[in-house]
Amino acid sequence: MSVITISRQYASCGSDIAKLVSADIGWTLIDNELVDRVAQRAGVSREEVEIREERVSSLIERLAGALSLSSPYIYVGGSETTTTPLPDEPNLAHITETVISEAVRDENVVLVGRGAQAYLAEREDALHVFIVAPREARVKCAVERLEVSRREAEKSVDEFDKGRRKYVKVHYDRIWDDPTNYHLVLNTDEFSYREAADIIVCAAKQRGW
Repeated sequence: MSVITISRQYASCGSDIAKLVSADIGWTLIDNELVDRVAQRAGVSREEVEIREERVSSLIERLAGALSLSSPYIYVGGSETTTTPLPDEPNLAHITETVISEAVRDENVVLVGRGAQAYLAEREDALHVFIVAPREARVKCAVERLEVSRREAEKSVDEFDKGRRKYVKVHYDRIWDDPTNYHLVLNTDEFSYREAADIIVCAAKQRGW
């Protein structure tokens, strides 16, 4: 089956675009559901997976939880404390890979985040998309949606991107924000969500999907 992976800089709204793409082509969207599946397989809570998987600090987890209230498709939230021991990081990454493999085995999917673009890099039936925006635009978005100070918004933008960059480097020895790792790089400061989704769908149709 075929897969479109959507990687995204924090607050560039890649999850919103993924939802549009999924609806347009009738494929299954797997975003936060993937975290739930990993948590179930690992025997821990969703929040515990979120904390470990993208290496987010407790302050940013709290802010992300607030962000999810206004925009659930950008959710990366978590809690500041845990009560159940987490699997070690390599083991959790392996569980994530297993869940991704299962997700793309039986149906066409639009898969958001979780290093999927790196794990599935060698698949010929994959379209890898990176959603970006200037840092200033993303900070402004975080300020508005989180209703926090600019300083806190800047910290959230930088910490999330740092975590995603580190996750991909540690587990796949790839550079998360290297544009050559993607088929499409789309800037949401230049394209609306609708326009970005249309471009992705057009690329998928060009592949005969």
